[in-house]
Amino acid sequence: MGLLLFCVNGCKQPVSALPAFTGKDISHVITRMTELMIHDVTNPPLAARFFSYACLAGYEVTAQNDSSIKSMHGVLNAFPLINKPDSVAGYAYPLAAVLAMLETAKKMQPSGTLLNAYEDKLIDSCKSMGYTDDVINASKKYALAISKQVLAYAKADGYNKISSLPRYTPVDKDGYWYPTPPAYIAAVEPYFKIVRPFTLDSAEQFKPAPPVPYTADKKSAFYKMLLDNYKEDATSPELNRVIAGFWDCNPFAEQDDGHMMVGLKKISPGAHWLGIAGIACQQAKKNFAETMQINTLVAIGLMDSFIACWDEKYRSNRIRPETAIRKLLDVNWKPLLQTPPFPEYLSGHSCISATSATILTKYIGDNFAYTDTVETTYGLKPRSFQSFQQAANEAGISRFYGGIHFMDAIDNGRAQGLKVGDWVLQKLATKQH
Repeated sequence: MGLLLFCVNGCKQPVSALPAFTGKDISHVITRMTELMIHDVTNPPLAARFFSYACLAGYEVTAQNDSSIKSMHGVLNAFPLINKPDSVAGYAYPLAAVLAMLETAKKMQPSGTLLNAYEDKLIDSCKSMGYTDDVINASKKYALAISKQVLAYAKADGYNKISSLPRYTPVDKDGYWYPTPPAYIAAVEPYFKIVRPFTLDSAEQFKPAPPVPYTADKKSAFYKMLLDNYKEDATSPELNRVIAGFWDCNPFAEQDDGHMMVGLKKISPGAHWLGIAGIACQQAKKNFAETMQINTLVAIGLMDSFIACWDEKYRSNRIRPETAIRKLLDVNWKPLLQTPPFPEYLSGHSCISATSATILTKYIGDNFAYTDTVETTYGLKPRSFQSFQQAANEAGISRFYGGIHFMDAIDNGRAQGLKVGDWVLQKLATKQH
């Protein structure tokens, strides 16, 4: 928080010189959510769902108190008019916005109650810096009212219906995806396409071209792609290995430690891009409202991009390089990265990275140089980029370097992600003016 003079909403004059919330406080909540997702081993599409609704709650509080930000009512599919409680006065809206994010995350994430400790620390720090109990209580009451409405919207998105659907059974035929070692994890979110998107007309709105078909024919396009993956692993320069590891973002990574399987701490691709959003907003000196808007739009883009990508994954249901190479070339082959537990085509990271980069470029700028320090906590060295799209391209090719995707999944994944990003921006532009 930075020391700024601001007026507590409901008062005609500033009540005191209080620390105002900044974009960093939004990023802190996202970081706490990410840590909880690592704890819960939250899958990438579901992580995007958690982020998007939490950000939406904070966004709607902001929209009700800052005229530069417009409500998502009339923009997002079936998004209701979020009512501002008449009975609440004397609140600090940035505090209410951050608390609305936390209250939403606490209800949605499986171990959400663990966020209580962070919320308590946040409130204690506010008290120590001069926020009165009345202001804090009013802000929390406001946050709870908005969060409740956003949670009702989330409950109606169809995700809760997935648990009643039949258990997914992999297709045990040549060319189809099948669980991979070391843990042989079951298919992740095979029915995610039924979840209501935020802006897309349907999950298959930007349906890509079909993947190159599987075949054992050594003269085929598929076999050539297979050889490209196999050769890349054998001759990969050190930089390619660094890039692969930097963008791994596989929450399911496990290491066989002889007598037991040990889970490795890794964040989701969406968490990585929201981390980039936080870095960029701070560097570009975006204010609280602008930072809330950018994070929310990136989160919405992540959700819709995952829905579109997962729709194709379980339609084409294509074999992973690891399975195909072991079957056709080398029974002992292992990719540099651990293969994620879902079908190969399209590349999810290529999709969501292109979408995120498109949104960030619109709101922060093209040729925006920054250093990505998102995963230094997890032992990764920073990497610098000259633009968001350069980072998105690197995120995509990292899947080839890591041996977990064929090139057509990367190229067509990026193409789909760009379309989703442009669509999100178009919806916002046409409905908010």
